[in-house]
Amino acid sequence: MTSLEDRQQMSDLITQACNAGARLAQACELCGLSERTLQRWRSRATGAVLGGDQRPHGHRPSPSHALSEAERAELLRVANEPRFADLPPARIVPLLADEGRYLASESSFARVLRQAGQNAHRSRSRAPRAQRPPTTHIATAPGQVWCWDMTYLPASVAGRWFYLYLIVDLYSRKVVGWEVHAEDDSDHAARLVQRTALAEGIAAKDSKPVLHGDNGATLKATTVLAMLHWLGVKPSYSRPRVSDDNAFVEALFRTAKYRPEYPKSGFADLSDARAWAARFVHWYNLEHRHSGIRYVTPAQRHSGQDVEILKRRNELYQQARQCHPARWARHTRNWDHIAVVKLNPERDSEPIKTTESALDKAPRRA
Repeated sequence: MTSLEDRQQMSDLITQACNAGARLAQACELCGLSERTLQRWRSRATGAVLGGDQRPHGHRPSPSHALSEAERAELLRVANEPRFADLPPARIVPLLADEGRYLASESSFARVLRQAGQNAHRSRSRAPRAQRPPTTHIATAPGQVWCWDMTYLPASVAGRWFYLYLIVDLYSRKVVGWEVHAEDDSDHAARLVQRTALAEGIAAKDSKPVLHGDNGATLKATTVLAMLHWLGVKPSYSRPRVSDDNAFVEALFRTAKYRPEYPKSGFADLSDARAWAARFVHWYNLEHRHSGIRYVTPAQRHSGQDVEILKRRNELYQQARQCHPARWARHTRNWDHIAVVKLNPERDSEPIKTTESALDKAPRRA
């Protein structure tokens, strides 16, 4: 439907094009019209467009099966009875049917209530809300976004567990802080954040990092929030019951628990668990070639050495291709530096996927 102003503008443009030598049919086609439509728009006497689309102003008779005013009033009266005051139409209609009464369908109830301004949430419970999208964080350098979580380390005694707290830098994948304790306590998490902030020199930086974690009670405790506020670190949390909102830490825990040196029968004591964690963090940061950062170590990427390393790799591959071009069907391997890392990117892009170990969900014997 086109308004009067739109019709007049298109008519003027077509007239200008015809005066410049264009054919009327082609000018109308460019505007998405036919010659007959333009002729109908224009007045036969003056050739000007005098009216717009009248369909919005047309009279539409009420359907013969529509509810009458008396029926609508009765429907509102019944819906406002005390026994139905907190019930939606989907429950009102069946109750009336059990009494042998049928006033209208659920949709008619909802439509009449909406027109009367009474279609709000009718119960004392919280109204349903759409699930919020995941919080997207973008890191372009170390120290901008951290991810953390806690996982269970089984002891050799059935039913006993040790707790590994771990903080990883989103950009470099480096483990910047970790601790193992015999009990799950928010004080341990608060001290870990404080120690990690001191080690990474957060106090001297103008921009403080974002710390993303799940909705566990330990990570959201008042003690932890007070420590984050004091350090200037901004907290961020995953959506409830969505495990892959913190995929980087979950994948790191899986890597740790599938290492050959991970004890299948559990750890003998706390010192044994801490010694294993220290060896794993050393291997992960300094020796592990991470597939997500072009197979450099997290420590190399954290310090910025990966740029030169990837540049040398690319030059080596180009030289190899020049020596034996027949061995290369297309381009060489991509060794470009990854400048941007996203945590929970928007859904129109490729989501982060990870395989989550059952060990990370609940205390179970490994």
